[in-house]
Amino acid sequence: MFKKILIAGGLAVVAASVFFSVNESAVANNSLVPSSIAKSDPTQLNAEFLKAKIKGKLGIDVEKVEATPVPGIALLITNQGLFYASYNGDYFIQGKVYSLVTEVTDLAEQSLANMRLEGLEKFKDDMIVFKAKDEKYVVTAFTDITCGYCRKMHKQMADYNARGITFRYLAYPRSGIKNRAGDYSQGFKDLRSIWCADDPKAAMTSAKNSQSIAYRICDKPIESEFDFGRQVGVNGTPAIVLSNGMMVPGYQPPAKLEQLLENL
Repeated sequence: MFKKILIAGGLAVVAASVFFSVNESAVANNSLVPSSIAKSDPTQLNAEFLKAKIKGKLGIDVEKVEATPVPGIALLITNQGLFYASYNGDYFIQGKVYSLVTEVTDLAEQSLANMRLEGLEKFKDDMIVFKAKDEKYVVTAFTDITCGYCRKMHKQMADYNARGITFRYLAYPRSGIKNRAGDYSQGFKDLRSIWCADDPKAAMTSAKNSQSIAYRICDKPIESEFDFGRQVGVNGTPAIVLSNGMMVPGYQPPAKLEQLLENL
């Protein structure tokens, strides 16, 4: 079990975080960490070392490592979300880190915004789109048909569209992909059936109006969309990604969302 520690010193940040000690000597003896990178200079960022150490000790796949303005602290983009770690991998940080140098700034948000935009580009051909006739804005919402506020928002789609807001849907089954028995969850199967329908838009509307939908199986990236959502900070639905990559959690009434988009 990791020891909770407090990092103190001249860091110009406030961290709403949990810090875990990752003992380096123990990692050196872990067969999952190549011996050639079992040691690392705590003042130098070695991305491959960090990837191997975090994978070896925590089983987390680190996809990208970025330097931060905080001396000795790196940002880790992983298959389970975003974390931080010391350059030598001795400390693993779960939570948010804020810069107070000029103004209060979430150091991770820009990286997450970029990740969201890159991911949305990958899924652009697999979204269910409700396009505004006179389009001014495009938003992308992670949705689930069992979500009450998702249903409320969808029932106001004509109002959103009338305000020039195009909605694109990504699947996010709140119950997860599989249940405890290891079978596909009902939420996953329902969303897959919608995406596989002959008319996905009509199927989505029917499902959000509590109408039954035909069971369908096809090759759609429902699981990949769910995994992408978790990676970029989605922990509930609806979660709306704006054109600049900023994410707004929760239901947004048409007028409020329009005002938010106007002020971007």
